[in-house]
Amino acid sequence: MSITLTATPVLETERLTLRAPQAGDWPAYRDFALTERARFVRAPDFDEERAWRAFAAMIGHWVLRGWGSFVFTRKGEARALGMVGPWFPQGWPEREILWMAWDTDCEGKGYVAEAVAATLDHVFGTLGWDTAVSYIDPQNARSIRLAERLGAVANPDAPTSRLVESPDLVTYRHPARRPA
Repeated sequence: MSITLTATPVLETERLTLRAPQAGDWPAYRDFALTERARFVRAPDFDEERAWRAFAAMIGHWVLRGWGSFVFTRKGEARALGMVGPWFPQGWPEREILWMAWDTDCEGKGYVAEAVAATLDHVFGTLGWDTAVSYIDPQNARSIRLAERLGAVANPDAPTSRLVESPDLVTYRHPARRPA
């Protein structure tokens, strides 16, 4: 049995479906989080117990804030490829847009960019945000390229979160946009 959150939006793009995380997405997240591929989004000593708590926080964010990050899949498929979306846990200095490609099958195909663009339209249009940032490790060249491709610019004067594992994160500010 897979329990799902109800009354959460589902976004669609040309190729993807973005939906709230489900209990059945846990194995895909865990398998990603425990690999070296996740080094930019987790602490070096991350283990399955910490991965469980992180995944639970992502689901709980929807309940506590009324919005949260989306798991993205190819249209018509159930397999979770990754997560994108709004994130603003207690103590974060600003509302963030995050992204993670859980499945190597989605890399290099533009899926993450497509999902993030839909998320930006959602937060600036539907949620009414006037600003959003992404905190990116300066070693994460792929994420920096994606942020810049989506129009975000480094904002060195913006505060970074004390709760994020890396103290050297670069804050990228996304330009406000409206749904297409």
